[in-house]
Amino acid sequence: MSDRLPSVGVLTGNVVGDPGAQMRVDAFRQGLADRGWIANQNYRLEVRWPGPNPARQEFEARELVAGAPDVLFSTSTPSTRALRDATQTIPIIFVGLSDPVGTGLVVNLARPTSNLTGFSLYEHSMSGKWLSLLKDMVPGINQAALLFNPESAPYAPFYLQAAHQMENRLGLKVTGAGVRSGPEIAGVIEAAARDGSGLVVLPDGGFFGTQSQMTIALLAQRRVPAIFAVRFYAVNGGLMSYGADLTQQFRDGAGYVDRVLRGAEIRTLPVQFATRFELVINMKTANALGLAVPNRLLMDAELIE
Repeated sequence: MSDRLPSVGVLTGNVVGDPGAQMRVDAFRQGLADRGWIANQNYRLEVRWPGPNPARQEFEARELVAGAPDVLFSTSTPSTRALRDATQTIPIIFVGLSDPVGTGLVVNLARPTSNLTGFSLYEHSMSGKWLSLLKDMVPGINQAALLFNPESAPYAPFYLQAAHQMENRLGLKVTGAGVRSGPEIAGVIEAAARDGSGLVVLPDGGFFGTQSQMTIALLAQRRVPAIFAVRFYAVNGGLMSYGADLTQQFRDGAGYVDRVLRGAEIRTLPVQFATRFELVINMKTANALGLAVPNRLLMDAELIE
């Protein structure tokens, strides 16, 4: 009988210095601890932080798989894709994904047919909701851009397609703004300031997490209204966010990892979607932008003073 400890490999789409990502991985670790799994006591945990670069993610995925862990855990669409390309046998649990069927990662949500399952955070129709909330907050805008990195957010075209379907209803001209660096983000914000446009920052923590401080400061300086998919950014100075609790998905993901470690088969674990969404408004930022928050938003939102 082997005395080898079970092992879990984690592939994030983030860099190690990203405080939001660090907090979520800690929540995953705690979720396992709550189920009796203590790292380096009764299981081994290996966390890789390749950041949003696809080639780096593919390299780290192959290295993780070479260590033959019992289960893999991924935190973004590209990192899930990298792990899937590296192994068709080791179970992979994902969290925080945008529409895993639309992006071709999963075929059957109820009974997974490959080695992947997990928790999806957003469907692509959410871009319409983000735009309508932004328009509610800033009724005068008639243009909005969806901000994303084409490499780390391969699902962005689906969001853009859904956004275009809402243009007439909202009286907004919507464009896509693909960026790959801080200076390119700054360029989009400058253009939005000139045009009187708003921004929707698509969910893409691996890339955006490292750029968020600069972006939020520049949005405030150039007085550009923006909505984010993740609460963390509104709490840290962004105008508003609307989305599911990403940290909770990491805890839920720990539940699926626990079940696999105890012998559950992937096909018995359906893909689950977030069901609770929260609106967060940073009142200090709204006031600085000279925005009067409408009552219907005030009633639904968590307000950050």
